[in-house]
Amino acid sequence: MSKKLIIPLIVLLAAAGLLFAIAGHWTEWEGQHAEQQTDDAYLRADMTPLSTRISGTVRKVNVGDYQIVKSGQTLMELDDNDYRANLDQAKAALAASEASLADNQAAKRIQDAQINAAEAGTLQASAAIDSAKAGIAAVAPEAERALTELHRQEALFGVKAATHQQLENVTAQEGQIRGSLDARKADLARAQAALATSQSQLEAAKRQREALNTKDNVYKADIQAKKAAIVVAEVNLAYTRIAAPTDGTVGERRVLEGQLVTPGTQVIDLVKSDVWVQANFKETQLTNMRVGAPVEVRVDTFPNQVFHGKVAELSPASGSQFALLPPDNATGNFTKIVQRVPVKVVLDAGQPYLGRLRPGFSAVVTVKTKAAEGGR
Repeated sequence: MSKKLIIPLIVLLAAAGLLFAIAGHWTEWEGQHAEQQTDDAYLRADMTPLSTRISGTVRKVNVGDYQIVKSGQTLMELDDNDYRANLDQAKAALAASEASLADNQAAKRIQDAQINAAEAGTLQASAAIDSAKAGIAAVAPEAERALTELHRQEALFGVKAATHQQLENVTAQEGQIRGSLDARKADLARAQAALATSQSQLEAAKRQREALNTKDNVYKADIQAKKAAIVVAEVNLAYTRIAAPTDGTVGERRVLEGQLVTPGTQVIDLVKSDVWVQANFKETQLTNMRVGAPVEVRVDTFPNQVFHGKVAELSPASGSQFALLPPDNATGNFTKIVQRVPVKVVLDAGQPYLGRLRPGFSAVVTVKTKAAEGGR
């Protein structure tokens, strides 16, 4: 009986040792393979859902389903009558604002002429004042001498030392000189009044000029606003044309002629022509995988064709981290599962059948890790 138990026990111990060795070093062995392969891989391409930016009625659809298009090609057109009218209205409003500014500029020129005239009147009135003062200064001594002479002749006439005719001549001469002095004083008063009037007119003209400057700024700001409105109208008009942003192939049309669309309505999908591969490798396969490693890709659609490429990028996190509901291992219900990490593979240009590859095709990807490591 002991011999019968020894043999199974030895086999059991050997199996346990083998299992322990595999469990303890399997990850290391798998990561050190010269080639890492996965069939969890699919062809991918950048796909852009094209949407409307404005509301309107679809006037024309210029492409069919699954048609190849070029960058800038018009795919769809919306009715643009309303948006052209808005643009014309904005341009007319700009023209009106520019005309108002031009009228204000003409008013400023007229006001400048009035200011110049008021300044000239002020200078003329100042010169008249100076002239009147000079006339008064010239006549005043003669008037004093004439008045003194009159008083002397009156005294002489009182003592019978002067004749009546002499007194009358002196009296007439004094009256004439006094009249001339009064005229000079009247000229001075008129000149002073004219100066006050000219200064008042000049001040009013300057205030009016400042008001025109303020209106000028208002008109200029209004013109800038009208120009911005034109830009908005032109942009909205451009949105009536939906063009392809890049070369590629369109998907199914989601709208047709005559359909009313609103902002954000998806009208068609555009798939870029550049196809790449997303291979989801296990985390244990990434030990020696590097960017630039050569890659062989076999696509199920073309089983006899081997496509060549290279590793472009390794995802910064495993696929589970990008899931809508990432797993929470802090709950205590933890089961260790080997994670998958997306690896982007770009295909070399110029290979056969590249133009026939489509996003979504299944593929088998083999990365030559040792070749990449040796290249470094």
